[in-house]
Amino acid sequence: MRILVTDGMDAGAVEKLRGDGIEIVEQYYEADELGAALREFDGVVIRSATKIKEPQIDAAKGSRLKLIIRAGVGVDNIAVKYAEENGITVRNTPRASSNAVAELAIALLFSCARSISIAGSTMRQERWEKKAYSKGFELEGKTMGVIGYGRIGQLVGKKAQALGMNVLSSVHRHKPEGCECETMHFVPMDEMISSSDVIVLCAPSDGKPMVDAESIAKMKDGVVIVNVSRGANVDEAALLDALNSGKVRAAGLDVWLSEKTPNWELASHPSVSCTPHIGAGTKEASKRIGAELVDIIESFAAGNQ
Repeated sequence: MRILVTDGMDAGAVEKLRGDGIEIVEQYYEADELGAALREFDGVVIRSATKIKEPQIDAAKGSRLKLIIRAGVGVDNIAVKYAEENGITVRNTPRASSNAVAELAIALLFSCARSISIAGSTMRQERWEKKAYSKGFELEGKTMGVIGYGRIGQLVGKKAQALGMNVLSSVHRHKPEGCECETMHFVPMDEMISSSDVIVLCAPSDGKPMVDAESIAKMKDGVVIVNVSRGANVDEAALLDALNSGKVRAAGLDVWLSEKTPNWELASHPSVSCTPHIGAGTKEASKRIGAELVDIIESFAAGNQ
């Protein structure tokens, strides 16, 4: 069995699979070369850098390729339905990186609350701006609205409650059991947006912004927005306008509409704390992802012997 790994995998997981007699090839392919390359593999493991859409599947269908695994949560970089219609199974590792992403969301929130990013930047420029950055706010007693109360959203909510925050979320499909309590309630979306001091996005993308000019207008003046979900969930132009007007006090962003070439004007805004999509980027998450990948690939191999 041959598995292509395009965006890296935990070394321990690679060693374990090779010990099982599975050939692992670690190589990145550009989009126009990937489809043909996939024909030579039984499965492929990708992260966010690689996209497998209809053109790549068209080039690979009818070959030995039968498995695509997204090492992470979101599968929006894969044409899932089209792959499955062509006999290719699509899997992901939804649990492994949840805590890492949730912790980064809280880290970005702290940075927004206390201007840590910009204050640190001015210190490195040998500027002592104590007065300018001594106007932060405390999280205790504030209300956090979480858009998307799945695995990551629930972890963000629990961490926020531990900090003394109240948490609101809105349910679109089904209400997670055991979450509601004195400091956590499910409410209609408009109520959540208008009542929250902080909005954190943890939801998958459907291609349309969940935070746009219309929704921002309904938010409190001075709201903080944190996005650790998908860049497409936020209208970046509307967010930039709201930051410039002061409607949005600060934003914490780990994801971007265009990665590697993000909106640099937004990223460099003094009220933005940002990172280059590192939500799952911890040693612990990498090991957990690797372990899930091993389980998926070993099960697949066993079923195809």
